[in-house]
Amino acid sequence: MKNITIENQTTPIMKNTSLKSGRSLSVLALTLCLGALPLAALMTGCTTGSRYHQSTGEYIDDHGLSSDVKKALNHDTLFKYDDVNVITFKGVVQLNGFVNNSEQKSRAGDIATKVFGVKEVKNNITIKE
Repeated sequence: MKNITIENQTTPIMKNTSLKSGRSLSVLALTLCLGALPLAALMTGCTTGSRYHQSTGEYIDDHGLSSDVKKALNHDTLFKYDDVNVITFKGVVQLNGFVNNSEQKSRAGDIATKVFGVKEVKNNITIKE
């Protein structure tokens, strides 16, 4: 380390630093860029849906819609729908399971159709014999 005298003050000057020729700074920048790549890939993958895949928002909406249809079926005073499953994909509700008669099957489809947000109902309920 050398000392320089400026107006009666001695100031040390450091010649050896940890950032020799910017190499450490380049390595740090490269590390940050490589670390951000997976985050960028996740962000773009979550925002788009296609014909066969739901986006994150669609998944959340469909989950809420399934819950609303199940609640509506459970609040029916005429029939019980314990053996009916509800699956929703992009606003289309599919009813699966078993009921005792055709009137009960038809009523389940009508109840699901009246729930706000349902675009279509596919009534695949089977009537027990």
